[in-house]
Amino acid sequence: SAFCIGSGGSAGREGPIVQVGAALGSTFGQWLRLSEDRIRNLVACGAAAGIAATFNAPIAGVLFAVEIILGELHMGMLGNVVISAVTASTVERVFLGERPAFNIPIYGIQTPWEVLLYVLLGILAAVTAVAFIHILYWFEDLFDGWHFPDALKPAVGGLLLGALALIYPPFLGRIGVPANETLAGLPITENIPHIFGAGFSVIEGALLGQLSLALLFLLIFLKPLATSFTLGSGNSGGVFAPSLFTGAALGGAFGQVVKVLFPGMTSGPGAFAVVGMAAVFAGAARAPFTAILIVFEMTDDYRLILPLMAAVVVSVLVAERLERESIYTLKLTRRGIRLQRGRDVDVMESVRVADVMITDRLTLSVDTPVTVLAQKFIETARHGFAVLDENGELYGIVSLSDYRAALEKYKDVSKLTVGDIASRAVVTAFPDETIGAVMRRMAPRDISRLPVVDRENPKKVIGLVRRNDIVRAYEIGVTNREKARLLASQKRLREASGLDTVELRVEKGSFCDGKRISEIPWPQDCIIATLRRGRRAVIPHGNAALRAGDILIAVGKPDALATARRLCTEEEKGTVETEQ
Repeated sequence: SAFCIGSGGSAGREGPIVQVGAALGSTFGQWLRLSEDRIRNLVACGAAAGIAATFNAPIAGVLFAVEIILGELHMGMLGNVVISAVTASTVERVFLGERPAFNIPIYGIQTPWEVLLYVLLGILAAVTAVAFIHILYWFEDLFDGWHFPDALKPAVGGLLLGALALIYPPFLGRIGVPANETLAGLPITENIPHIFGAGFSVIEGALLGQLSLALLFLLIFLKPLATSFTLGSGNSGGVFAPSLFTGAALGGAFGQVVKVLFPGMTSGPGAFAVVGMAAVFAGAARAPFTAILIVFEMTDDYRLILPLMAAVVVSVLVAERLERESIYTLKLTRRGIRLQRGRDVDVMESVRVADVMITDRLTLSVDTPVTVLAQKFIETARHGFAVLDENGELYGIVSLSDYRAALEKYKDVSKLTVGDIASRAVVTAFPDETIGAVMRRMAPRDISRLPVVDRENPKKVIGLVRRNDIVRAYEIGVTNREKARLLASQKRLREASGLDTVELRVEKGSFCDGKRISEIPWPQDCIIATLRRGRRAVIPHGNAALRAGDILIAVGKPDALATARRLCTEEEKGTVETEQ
């Protein structure tokens, strides 16, 4: 990250700092063998500390951890997150001093109807944020699909950014931007394009209303492009600062236009730049509270809180309509990982395609005669196959409905091949996606089956997922959810009492087989809570006789449960040591 940002990469430093803080929290948590919830808490603490120290914004750091990392407000975790953010911000102020990130004039609202202009700015910010997300991931897909050594892809991204930087200053002169605005504004460095680095000096220029309309308008497009070159190619950095930069440029340009249309009736371009900065970040990250508080803390100006809240909320609502996922969660979603923000997880989101897809007898070659296809339908009792070309790569998919359509269309199908009747517009799935994601892809198109392809080689077919596989996936999902709930209950019980809960299966011929519960010398620190026989739950009275295959739910200390397990599995009483 230091190499990338220090050499001019268009990225923010907050992403790497948050990642380092989160990694430290996770590492300490695993080293101390803490529970999963406590490790999540430490990860959130590290992230909050990173934001608080980077932007001198402890409150925003806390909200960033809650909105982005945790996804829910958990009072048991909040205290630790607050302490981490306050500590980090205090240390930062000791070394760097207590000052806002940006020194700007005090802005306010001139007239009440001015809020409507900020609402309009919120809509524009949402469109800009969603466009930023799509551009970034388009370039990432472009580089991922490029057959080129991964280690060299960041260098190619840097080369593209450098080429853009070379043509950037001369182009500014041609469109009439003053010469003094072609520099970044740094006091000791000249000829640094605005699109390089995090761009905080440019942001401050926009907040002060010092940049021209032509320059601001151009930066709205060039900053996301430069960031996409940098991060899309694999360079290390964050999207926090670029989204603030883009928002400041959008708000500043919008303020310049408003100033011309309504002279003397608004607060000036700088005020709109402040609000635009928060609105674009909120639309990209879907973190409205973080956006509001971080801009408030970075500018140390409370007077714009009303238009700030209005624009941010509108931006988030519109952005949600245009793109469901945020700039942080879209990559996870495309890999089949859906973050559920404090909601019960859909059972279909817990089952992967790889868990239910079929992997045998699922393909036919493109030159297979249609007459053979009919035989395959009968032999396999399947209604569709993936079709491979002469290189063994995905060509299309053929179904029973395609075969029936061919019979109606052609009088003689004996000369046709599978390639002649196969559907070429193929929708595919990846093995690591969830069944829920596949369902959302199949339902609107009324598709009965999808070829499953390798993520690294989308032309390589490795399976097929069908509608009846989805039914099976639902059963697996329900089972997984019940197991997860049971494990959570066991975990809470273990933490509260130090006791474990286990399932004991009575094996045929074991000491317990055929005996009443009261006749078995159970360990002192073990209680039989439930007896399950088939699908029935039986109250474990002392005179209840155990049979092979019965499932006992036992609660107790680990050593006692181990003894109880031996009673249910070993044959002779003499081999079992019981606790008196």
